Amino acid sequence: MRYLIRFEYDGSDFIGWQKQKKGRSIQSVLESALAAFAQTYQPITAAGRTDAGVHALSQYAHFEYEGKMGMPQILLAFRRWLPDDVKILQIWKIDENFSARYQAYQRSYRYIMSKDRTPFNRNYSGFIPYLRLRLEPMQKAAIHLLGRHNFSSYGRLNPEVPNHICEIKEISIAETDDSYIFDIRADRFLHNMVRRIVGTLCNISHFDLPENTTAEILADRCPKQNIVTTAPPEGLYLVDVKYPAELIEGRETYKYEELLKRKP
Repeated sequence: MRYLIRFEYDGSDFIGWQKQKKGRSIQSVLESALAAFAQTYQPITAAGRTDAGVHALSQYAHFEYEGKMGMPQILLAFRRWLPDDVKILQIWKIDENFSARYQAYQRSYRYIMSKDRTPFNRNYSGFIPYLRLRLEPMQKAAIHLLGRHNFSSYGRLNPEVPNHICEIKEISIAETDDSYIFDIRADRFLHNMVRRIVGTLCNISHFDLPENTTAEILADRCPKQNIVTTAPPEGLYLVDVKYPAELIEGRETYKYEELLKRKP
């Protein structure tokens, strides 16, 4: 049987989603937890990979399990075997051909850029010293990124991913007393794309560049050196992933918070 899980994690002490020969990854701790109660190894496939230090508020992944436990027991077993910086929030039983990665049609990210670094926000927000950030110039520059474009100028290119076309459906920037908050929603993202967009918008503000600089970079009519920079990973959060309603709506599902409310 194939199952889909929704989960969150604090990426501070991980090398990222993907398991590697060395280092602690989210994928490896999830697969180890699954193996602990399933008594066999099964790979776990996520909706997308996150880098070292990046967090997730709502990540998704699928896996196979042929044991006798029902979904509530699987959910509780994950909770027992997982470390405190990873939490399973929900589980579904899904079709055998469902793919958490390839059937997602929308992803949302948030980036938090702090105005100052403190001992308490250093792992959960980005900070670039001496940058002069102003809300309105960044908002105006961000508008030029909306729509369907070739975002190769903003992504770290991977030869295994030849398609560089993405459609940004929403991008907004807000200012609070202590930070700037960037929210970006798109059908897909290239590697490092969100962090490079944030870094670019910050540089446009700092260097008083024209608001259409973002569009000029998209069209490869503008030198990218010192403009397209990658914001620190600590400020990035995967907020949500969307799937076609017919694939998961109406399916049997359990949430961890609901299990806690049940009487023993």
